[in-house]
Amino acid sequence: MTDMNEHPLTGGLARIRAAYSGLSPKFQAVAAHILENPRDVVHLSINQLAEVTGCAEATIFRLCKQLGFRGYQDLKIALAQEVVEQPLQNIHEEISQDDDMMTIASKVFQANVVGLTDTLHVLEPESLHEAIALLKEAKRVEFYGTGGSGAMALDAYHKFMRTGISCIAHTDSHLQIMSARLLGEGGVVIGFSHSGSNKDILAACKVAKESGAKTIAITSYRKSPLSQLADVTLYTSTRETSFRTEAMSARIAQLSIIDTLYIGLSLFRQEETLQNLQKIREVISLKRM
Repeated sequence: MTDMNEHPLTGGLARIRAAYSGLSPKFQAVAAHILENPRDVVHLSINQLAEVTGCAEATIFRLCKQLGFRGYQDLKIALAQEVVEQPLQNIHEEISQDDDMMTIASKVFQANVVGLTDTLHVLEPESLHEAIALLKEAKRVEFYGTGGSGAMALDAYHKFMRTGISCIAHTDSHLQIMSARLLGEGGVVIGFSHSGSNKDILAACKVAKESGAKTIAITSYRKSPLSQLADVTLYTSTRETSFRTEAMSARIAQLSIIDTLYIGLSLFRQEETLQNLQKIREVISLKRM
C-alpha cells in the first residue's frame, strides 16, 4: 500500500469519506465533524478542533496521519482548496417531486462528477503501478463480479480482450470458484465488490490465491475483507442518496478504474492492442448496414 503523502494536499473530504467506515469510534467522531463543517475547520487550530470535538490533540494528529497527511496543517490546506475551488453547494440534495427531468439529470450528472473526482483523490499511484505490473506479466486475467458488480466484470472483459491477453469474466459464483481453482502462477483475478464483503467474490479470490494466482480488488472500503485479502486494492469513493445507493454511485468510478487499467496495460502491449483493435473494427463493420 502506498503512502498517500505522495499527494499530500488534495482530497481531504474524499479521503475521510473513503476511510470513515474503517476508523475507530474516536476517529469517526472527529471525521464526522470535519465532514459536516469543513469551512469552519479550515479556521480552527488543532487545539480548538480538539475542544469542539471533545478529544485530545494527539487523536486529531493521529487521524491526519492515518488519512495520509503529514499533519493537521496539511489537512487544513486540502480542505481550504476544496471549499474554495468547489463551493459546497448541495449537489447531492435529494430529488424532489417538484424537480423536472432536466433538474433530475443535473443532480445525477453532478453526483457522478463528484464521485469521479473523489475517487481520483483516493487512488494511490503505487497501487495503480502494482496492478499494471501484475497485469503486464499475467498469462491469464479473470474478472469476477456478481449482481451489479457482474456488469463491471463484463465491461472489463469487453475492453481487455482487445489487448490480446487471455481473459474472461465470470458472474456465476460456481464458475468463479471452479475457474479460480484452475488458475496458477501467472494468473490474475480482478474482483469487483463495492462493499468488499461479498462472500462469493471473497471465496473465489481466496481460492485463486491458494492456487498461486495474484488478486486485485476494486472496492470502496479500506478495511473490508476483500481489501485485506487482495494483493493490490484500488478504491472508489462514493456517496449515497435516497434513490442512489453507494453501490450504484460506485459504478461510474469503477468503470473509470477499468479504463485506466486497460489503457495502462495497452501501453505495454501497444502493437498487439492496435492490431486487435483494427481486426475488431473490421469484423464489427460487417454487422452494420
